Amino acid sequence: MVKLSVNINKFAVLRNSRGGNNPDVLKAAVDAQLFGADGVTVHPRPDERHIRYSDVREIKKIITTEFNIEGNCREQKFIDLVLENRPHQVTLVPDAQGQLTSDHGWDTIKNKAYLTEMITLFKRAGIRVSIFVDPDPIMVAGAAETGTDRIELYTESYARNFPQNKEAAVAPFIEAANTAAGLGLGINAGHDLDLENLQFFAQQVPGLLEVSIGHALVSDALYLGYENTVQLYKRQLG
Repeated sequence: MVKLSVNINKFAVLRNSRGGNNPDVLKAAVDAQLFGADGVTVHPRPDERHIRYSDVREIKKIITTEFNIEGNCREQKFIDLVLENRPHQVTLVPDAQGQLTSDHGWDTIKNKAYLTEMITLFKRAGIRVSIFVDPDPIMVAGAAETGTDRIELYTESYARNFPQNKEAAVAPFIEAANTAAGLGLGINAGHDLDLENLQFFAQQVPGLLEVSIGHALVSDALYLGYENTVQLYKRQLG
């Protein structure tokens, strides 16, 4: 079964909009695992507009399932945070300063030397590394040369094109996944996956190990309840 990692950033967005500690982000992390998620994902940014660096430290103390920290490794503060907390996985994302949300993968050819350096640093600390890439076989092949353990396929284009033609939407991801598998890379995926498009993606993409879902899952939880929503997403991956 493909694993589900719940990105809890949106709980932090809601908390930060009012101040105080409601909703409790630490409880959101614990409840995700209690409700059946296989992992918890956080994506701290330098301005701490949602997940704070202090949240990451506190979640690390209480989490018992897989912990995935995403972020921009060009920020020394992020590198230090990851090395301090030693999550099961770090996902490296090429965000620009102040970027609203992740919107592209790494150019693994242009950034080969830099990524190799960063990946080596984290792997020496015993942390599994995944890097964010577009569904382009050339970029996937470049990722393999950096020494990364996994790639995370950026799935925005799949979600955008799914309503019009789901077979065409998923085709580049099947090709990218086959390339990755042939090169010995593990395959994760994330961004804009939801209850409508997740099952088809998981069924079609070979070798998929894990999906990280936040915005859609938390949005659904407002109507359907958090525990029920986690279970609904898990069923799509069954």
